[in-house]
Amino acid sequence: MSDPGVDLTNPELANEAELAFEGALRPRSLGEFVGQARVRGQLQLLLTAAQMQQRTPDHILLAGPPGLGKTTLAMIVAHEGGRPLRMSSGPAIQHAGDLAAILSSLVPGEVLFIDEIHRMARSAEEMLYLAMEDFRIDIMVGKGAGATSVPLDLAPFTLVGATTRSGLLPNPLRDRFGFTAHLEFYGEDELREVLGRAARMLGLDVDGEALAEIAGRCRGTPRIANRLLRRVRDYALVHGGRADLDAVRAALELYDVDELGLDRLDRAVIEAILTRFGGGPVGLNTLAVSVGEEAETIESVVEPFLVRIGLLTRTPRGRVASPEAWRHLGLRSPASGLPLDDL
Repeated sequence: MSDPGVDLTNPELANEAELAFEGALRPRSLGEFVGQARVRGQLQLLLTAAQMQQRTPDHILLAGPPGLGKTTLAMIVAHEGGRPLRMSSGPAIQHAGDLAAILSSLVPGEVLFIDEIHRMARSAEEMLYLAMEDFRIDIMVGKGAGATSVPLDLAPFTLVGATTRSGLLPNPLRDRFGFTAHLEFYGEDELREVLGRAARMLGLDVDGEALAEIAGRCRGTPRIANRLLRRVRDYALVHGGRADLDAVRAALELYDVDELGLDRLDRAVIEAILTRFGGGPVGLNTLAVSVGEEAETIESVVEPFLVRIGLLTRTPRGRVASPEAWRHLGLRSPASGLPLDDL
């Protein structure tokens, strides 16, 4: 049986098994890809035009929160054009030489996907400017006064960059992308379609009410939706029943995912603000210490979702819980002494 300690709402892939699972469910073409209708239309036009002109497509930047399909779209870009795909990541490119080794080995028309491109080393970024624009790089040979620059021509390629924080990209790099796509969170109808497709691929008998229940608890993120569906499948398998509404609710309760999609850490943060700090304001570092987590984890993983659903607000003085947070946890507001449902 799966480990109950796994954080199902963490957008990062936990291990190789999760990676294989996600890969099996990835759409292979834009026609199979669910959601992001505007981005799909824009990409289809870009790829079709490039194919008609027999050229490599423009460089593409995919921006948006984790789990919305950036890696999948990069794979689709390569698949739709019948081109090979090379995958890397920003943290893995910490020297200009790392990038030079990748670029010099590309074949004509290859798609180079760099995930978390904003985390590349600055020296590699500067080399990438010339590579994207003129398909060449300059290699420094030797050291000191005797060093010389040797130009190296590259095969034409398409760079697909993915970033969760596009604001950290330097302007010269951002401007060299011919097309920038901003991916949005999914609506519940789209998530039900994603879940229905995944259930069919998994051979899972699940009804519409159960799919709707999962769709309402996965933070608008297909990756989380697929992971929750897998946990529901495990629960139904172990307990020898169908993946119906009761099974979904029991499985998600077991894994601490409530009706809004909050997990254990989300609720710990909200409860700390409400019970220890009277609803706020409270500083980030103080809040992190009170729940025993790193401030960066609170800021990058927990807060965005709580702010988006209206349970938390950021102010110059610190984090403040909203009236909806008091209602959701069923606590009494100190300002009134009454549950907010009674106001």
